[in-house]
Amino acid sequence: MPAPSRPLATVTVTDPDDPRISEYRDLTDAELRASYEAEHGLFVAEGSLVLTRLLMSGLRIRSVLVSTHQLEQHRGVLERSLDPTVAVYAAPQAVLAGVSGFSVHRGVLAAVDRPPPRSMSELLATSERVVVCEAINDHENLGSIFRNASALGIDAVLLDPRCSDPWYRRCVRVSIGHVLTMPHARIGAEAWPSALVDIAGAGYTVVALTPAPSAEPITTVARSVHPPLALMVGAEGPGLSDGALALAQHRARIPMTTGTDSLNVAAASAVAFHCFAPTNLT
Repeated sequence: MPAPSRPLATVTVTDPDDPRISEYRDLTDAELRASYEAEHGLFVAEGSLVLTRLLMSGLRIRSVLVSTHQLEQHRGVLERSLDPTVAVYAAPQAVLAGVSGFSVHRGVLAAVDRPPPRSMSELLATSERVVVCEAINDHENLGSIFRNASALGIDAVLLDPRCSDPWYRRCVRVSIGHVLTMPHARIGAEAWPSALVDIAGAGYTVVALTPAPSAEPITTVARSVHPPLALMVGAEGPGLSDGALALAQHRARIPMTTGTDSLNVAAASAVAFHCFAPTNLT
């Protein structure tokens, strides 16, 4: 049975400089947030859907900051699922904007402990399908890849050293919270791209996604390879590096109409994941 709801105790904050909400400061400054969040071991989640997934994830929530005019909208889920020891701050919209640096239209933020990093070898040992991301440095593209991966049967995400931080607020938001539950690991700078050799050595077939005309049609590749497999995607624009392409067993392209040279990397990942998806999707 679900635990009974407890009345939600909130603390009203009226000053954006209040030290109790300092963990939410300057959320639009990616560089500043990267250093601050690394130092303090946290990340910030935003939005109702993300909050719901967060409350189911088992991650430790430090505090919640909700706008006063949307407090009632979030009260039910917070009363049912939030540890009653977690501080819930309520603030006017102007205070949220003042501390965060933007208008928090989704009405709720949460400061959360970053979980311990996981290793590539650990994820390879427990997966059948992984996506390997090279230099995906756009937070929204990376968030979309996580969302696509969760929806289409990918078991884990591996990030090269140049990929964006998957725990950054925008990435978590665009993923609709799937970053919180999708296993992922970052490959160290000293191990890239040679880690692709290790992935193949673990029994994975490495398939590089590229629009190059010399690549095989993706449906042809999908018919000829079987899990465990690693699908590799590269940054918007430059695509995969020559070093990464050289270490793939297959190069796959998505056939397109004449005059269209490529898809956005997030869209391309969805097509690729679907082509190689397990048969038990419903």
